[in-house]
Amino acid sequence: KENEDGVAVMCKAMEDMRNEAALAERKKIAAKLLEGGKLSPEKIADVSELSLEEVRELAGKKGA
Repeated sequence: KENEDGVAVMCKAMEDMRNEAALAERKKIAAKLLEGGKLSPEKIADVSELSLEEVRELAGKKGA
């Protein structure tokens, strides 16, 4: 972080951490919606901004 390249690396690392945290939060919300059982996987994908495949994967983990 002492030069331009170092700053760019740190900015990228911080952005990646923020994106991972946001994805984890969306998955947590989707899992709660799945537990409720009132919404379709398609609606949950729409609300949580996850892909339908990701929601189905979460649903599979809940059923396991």
